[in-house]
Amino acid sequence: MLTTYGRSSGFCIDPVEKKPLNHFFPGTAVLSFGTAGCNLACRFCQNWSISSSREIDTVAEEASPEAIARAAKATGCRSVAFTYNDPVIFLEYAVDVAAACSELGINTVAVTAGEINPLPAREFFGAMDAANIDLKAFSEDFYRRLCSARLAPVLETLEYVARETDVWLEVTTLLIPGENDSDAEISALAQWMFEHLGPNVPLHFTAFHPAFKMSHLPPTPPATLQRARRRAIGAGLRYVYTGNVHDHEGGGTLCHKCGTLLIGRDWYRLTHWGLDDHGRCSQCGEPCAGRFDGPPGRWGGRRQPIRPRDY
Repeated sequence: MLTTYGRSSGFCIDPVEKKPLNHFFPGTAVLSFGTAGCNLACRFCQNWSISSSREIDTVAEEASPEAIARAAKATGCRSVAFTYNDPVIFLEYAVDVAAACSELGINTVAVTAGEINPLPAREFFGAMDAANIDLKAFSEDFYRRLCSARLAPVLETLEYVARETDVWLEVTTLLIPGENDSDAEISALAQWMFEHLGPNVPLHFTAFHPAFKMSHLPPTPPATLQRARRRAIGAGLRYVYTGNVHDHEGGGTLCHKCGTLLIGRDWYRLTHWGLDDHGRCSQCGEPCAGRFDGPPGRWGGRRQPIRPRDY
């Protein structure tokens, strides 16, 4: 039995765009939670106080899978997200929560680094409706030096999820100055995604902020993210975003056929909706890849901590 089963480092209601997922029921709320610990050791971890924790006090909140599902339903959340630390290390808890959520019509979202063996991957992703997988870089050297991990298993996970499951997939790469932000590496990453995952898997380039064991580095300049976005679009990817910076252009979803703005975003708030009720461009009728079911309600972007055990 997992020592973290039924225990969490905290619960919060977030916009789904914060995971980040831009094509999975945009504008809806998710109930987010994680436990403690991680199977990677990233020197740049933005949630290091949770992922590197070995203290039982970190998982002070308690909630059964059924209580989490009821809390999501009662608070109007469309989904539950396993985040903050990697959910593959609390697979049994996550799968049980997913089953309880499914009973109430609640989706489940995995935010993961994708470092998981093939057999448990089938069980884990078989319970999920959507996933954002970190592709931290496109070199084995980076993964070895800065994550104590390997690139190859992550690529295998990405291909498995994209080709053999019904899970909606988006990918995030945190660009770190001088480590994984060269034109050559960005182009290689985007080309690999185009060839192995297809043009419709969204890619998020997000800004690094000094943290943990890499606090000596500068934050990522917005120009680096914009350059990466242009190169990835040039490689054939249709939906490429910038994150952790204020960038209206890099946050918007465009129709890949006619260029019409389909979804406008200001940080995590939706500012424009140009899709019809079937997820097609309202101007030319071209489908937008993703999961949509009509215009969403507006999300104010305020974090709301809750206690699922009260439900």
